[in-house]
Amino acid sequence: MVMPESLLLEFRSSLLELKEELEESLVGLREMSKPIAPDDAIGRLSRVDAMQQQKMAQNQRASAEARLRLVHAALDAMSRDEYGICRVCEDEIDHRRLRARPESMVCVGCQSAQGG
Repeated sequence: MVMPESLLLEFRSSLLELKEELEESLVGLREMSKPIAPDDAIGRLSRVDAMQQQKMAQNQRASAEARLRLVHAALDAMSRDEYGICRVCEDEIDHRRLRARPESMVCVGCQSAQGG
């Protein structure tokens, strides 16, 4: 089944908005995940706290980068008229899923089967 043009435009808009949000978020996360310089001015507990915050920022950055890769892949699939088709079973991905996660490249059934 071919996805209606109006729906494709909606998803494209969502993907471009998400791409922009992720790119903006990554700027701050890259800064926050830089190595902590040994500084005599901060105490041991402050340094431990700073290192924990750095680790959380690194994890958030990795998640944002992975999601951004999916957004790029979805936009690429859209340009090839393959958007909304599950990469595993090749069935159509439910539009409700695409509204919730427009970067989705697999249907809910295949995602569950993959353990995700």
